[in-house]
Amino acid sequence: MNAIIKTASITDPIETGIAIYLDEIIALRHDLHQYPELAFQEHRTAKKVASLLAEWGYDVATGIAGTGVVATLRRGNGNRGIGIRADMDALPIEEATGLDYESANPGVMHACGHDGHTSILLAAARYLAESGNFSGTLRLIFQPAEEIGAGARKMLSEGLFDRFPVDAVFGLHN
Repeated sequence: MNAIIKTASITDPIETGIAIYLDEIIALRHDLHQYPELAFQEHRTAKKVASLLAEWGYDVATGIAGTGVVATLRRGNGNRGIGIRADMDALPIEEATGLDYESANPGVMHACGHDGHTSILLAAARYLAESGNFSGTLRLIFQPAEEIGAGARKMLSEGLFDRFPVDAVFGLHN
């Protein structure tokens, strides 16, 4: 019996666009994983996130709820806006994985995947900045302190959606 083996290929333009810098995004995730920060202490992470977003052409606001970051990108003449949210904080857990990029911060670990969430949103951010294939306003919300249930509440109490209005918000938790 002859078997036909198909090889996977990336033909979707979004996948192709993101695949170009996949190694950079993986390196970013490893960096974030190695330097995790607890709730409302995500200073290094927020600085890295804000710097990349500014480099890619976003208007960046920092210091929201202490360490939160909101980035805005406008394209075309559309009057609708969406928000995409990711969380940045880690847990007070000692990492013992033996990974090359294991936590360098004793007693703190990205055990819940927020390093991945942040990296995924940054990959999407870069693609959307480069492709520009939308009309309207995009808001990227990098939330602190999700693990203690306080970051979103604080961002909202500080007027997140008054300052950065959207029609809908999407998030991911793996």
